[in-house]
Amino acid sequence: MTIDSTIDITRWPPHFSPDFSDNIPVEVPDIVEETRIAEPWRVILFNDDVHTFDEVIYQIMVAISCPMNRAAELAWEVHTAGKAIVFYGEFEDCFRVQTVLREIALITE
Repeated sequence: MTIDSTIDITRWPPHFSPDFSDNIPVEVPDIVEETRIAEPWRVILFNDDVHTFDEVIYQIMVAISCPMNRAAELAWEVHTAGKAIVFYGEFEDCFRVQTVLREIALITE
């Protein structure tokens, strides 16, 4: 048995050599719509040893427009669990909340 060892490099690899001779028309959309998942986006606040409870409580109040007792509950959860979800919502709202929390260098995700 003889094996032909010549390789036609213009056809190699054969499964990656498409045949463009058909000239089949392809429809390309004029406008591509942006799709974004509305929810569930969330902001996670992590515990640190730098900020006081008062600083964290105040910044949470400003960021998510909540009363002091709710901000204190969230701050306590962050302190005891190491992290807490402080906000749910659409992407833009979460981005705004995260920006406010990071104004005083709080650690968020």
